[in-house]
Parts: sequence; C-alpha cells; structure tokens
Amino acid sequence: MAVTGWWPRRLPPRRDVGSAALCAAVGAVLYAVGLYDPKTPLALVLIPFAVIVCADLFRSTAPLLALAVGVAAVAADLLLGGSIGTWQVFFDLVYAACGYGPRGAVRWLIGASAVVTFAALVVTLLVLRADGSGWRLAVQAGVAVAMAVTLVTVLPATTGAAVRAHRDRLAEHREHARQLARLTELDHRASVAAERAAMARELHDVIAGHLTAIAVGSAAALRVAGDSAPALREALHRVRNDSVQGLTEMRAMIGLLREPDSDEPPTTRPGLGGVARLVNTAGVAVTLHDELTESDRAALPTTVDLAGYRIVQEALTNALKHAAPGPVEVRLGRVTDAVTVLVTSPLAAAGRDPAAPGSGHGLIGMRERAALLGGTLTAGPDGNRWAVRARLPLRVPEAAS
Repeated sequence: MAVTGWWPRRLPPRRDVGSAALCAAVGAVLYAVGLYDPKTPLALVLIPFAVIVCADLFRSTAPLLALAVGVAAVAADLLLGGSIGTWQVFFDLVYAACGYGPRGAVRWLIGASAVVTFAALVVTLLVLRADGSGWRLAVQAGVAVAMAVTLVTVLPATTGAAVRAHRDRLAEHREHARQLARLTELDHRASVAAERAAMARELHDVIAGHLTAIAVGSAAALRVAGDSAPALREALHRVRNDSVQGLTEMRAMIGLLREPDSDEPPTTRPGLGGVARLVNTAGVAVTLHDELTESDRAALPTTVDLAGYRIVQEALTNALKHAAPGPVEVRLGRVTDAVTVLVTSPLAAAGRDPAAPGSGHGLIGMRERAALLGGTLTAGPDGNRWAVRARLPLRVPEAAS
C-alpha cells in the first residue's frame, strides 16, 4: 500500500513499535542522569517527550505527519529549556521522513534542514552581537549551534535519502533479475516449442508418406481384387484400416507436439475405452473381458488411459506376429489403486518362424511405459500360453504427468 505521508492507512508495524520503545528507553536514561534544564520541572519536560515518542510510532506509515508533530514537540521542548531526550527522537523522525516519505518530499526536507541550520547560525550571531559579545565568541557559539542543528536535521535527512536511494536501486535490480528470469523462461519455452515443431515435421515426413502409400495401395488392391477370395479381401481391409488408424493417431500426436501448451487432450487420443474397437480390427480372434465401469474410466489419468491402450495394442500385435493359431484373451480390471491389463495368447511351438519379423522393441516399450507411471509389466510363458501382465497405478508420479 502506498504511503501518503500525512495519514496512516494501517496500524504501526512491529519495526516502528520497536523503534519508539527504544527511543523511549534511551530518553528515560537521559532524563534520569539529568540531561535537561534543571530549572524546569521534569513533569513538564516529559510532556513533549511523550508526544514525540507517540509520533515515532508512525515513522513509516505517516512520516510527514509524525515529523510535523515532532517539530511542534521540539518547539515546546525548546521553550521549556531543551532536552537531549526529545531531540534524539526528532533525529529518527527526520531520518524516517526522508527514508519512507513521498519521493517529492525528500528534496525539500533536505533543503529545509539546510535552511534551518543556516538560520540557527545567523540568529546566534545576531543575538550574541546584540548582547555585546565579540565576533570571535559569536562565531564560535554560532558554529557550535549550527553543528548541533546539523546533527538533528541535515545529517538524518541526507542519511535517510541515501538509504532510500540504495533501497530503490536494490528493488530495481531485483525487478531486473525477475524480468531476466522471465525472458529466459520464455526463450526456453520458445526453444522447446521449436524443437517439438521440428520433431512433428520429421515424424510427418518420415512416416506419413509410407502410411498414406499403404492406405492408397490397399484401397487400389481392394478395387482390383473384386470378388477374390474372402481371406484376401479381409487381409486387405485390415491393412487399409490399420494404416488409416495409424495416420489418424499420428496426426493427433503431431498436433500435440505442435501445441505443447494446450491443456485439453486431443479428441482422437486413444484410451482403454477404444480397446473394443482395437479388438475388432486386431486380425486375430480376440475375446475381451472388460471389467472397468464408466466411472472407473472417468477416474483414469490420461497418461494411464493411453498407456493401457498402447500396451494392449502392442500385445495384440505381438500375438498376431508370434502366437500360434488360437483364441487371444484380453482382460481389463481394476484393483484398489491400479488398473490391470492381461493379454494371453497361445504359445508358439519352438522353432516356429514369426508371421512378421520383430526386433523385441515392443516389449521394451511396454515395460518403459509401465515403469514411467510407477507400474510393472511382465511378459512370458504361462503354461501353454504367453501372458502379458501390466499393473498401472492410478496415482501417477509428478514427473510422468
């Protein structure tokens, strides 16, 4: 909240309360040792002192008002003979007015302090000369008075202005550092976005052409095949459907790469809800046992939903390439804190060549997907069947989300 200087807009902070308490304690010691005009009753001297201590409570919330009250208290103290206790609080008020007051008030406060100091010198010279004192004594007394006034006006004013300038420069440096950090973050984001866009272009250029050629070629083969063997037409349909689905999913991935700041997932992103459609186009006989309810699917994190779908997809692809003829089973379930995926297929006979070559990267990719989410995946023989078991926790680690 801005400080107007003349009226407090909040209660005094602890710092000001502590400063006022310290000034009161120092003043009490000074009065106790008798540093005041002994001709004036102590009770009268304490009145301006109490007023200026109360004004010191507002040294940072209303510095100009506190200084004005301090000037009145010092004037009253001078009329009572003067005391160091009141003047030491006035010193702090002048410092606070230049350190915390409005910026425009700093110059005239320093100027006013210099004028008061010069006026004290001139008045002292005139008064002493009027009393018949010599020039030497008058000048000495005038300089002494001017130095005393300087200590409680010019010195705290210039000190407060210097501290304020240092504090303002520090604030500027901090703001500059924040701006540099912000610019660095924006540059980093721009670099990441450019890299993602380059990845999207490469992905499209490398894969899209091949998938499109497969889709077009299979469509042409279907037209040429006419009423050929149903098995051939079914195989061609499967090739075309898989290539079109691959193109769709790849375009969704490219869109995600090109728009990294989008909070909404692409509508074409697959999930466990699409396993039924995946099973129908798998190319092998698959029995699906889906034990997940609609509420279960709604509660799935996006990363878990996608990983489960990809694991089923890869497991069915492996079954198509490596499994012996026979039924394949897919079972989706849920335990207390995780989703379970089980894909089983007939175990191929030893030495049987796969229907399509493979590099083993599919199993590695499935394990990596599960591990990234904090889950587990095992794949291996289970009796006379090959089983792929995955357990994907519902609480995804922050690094994977």
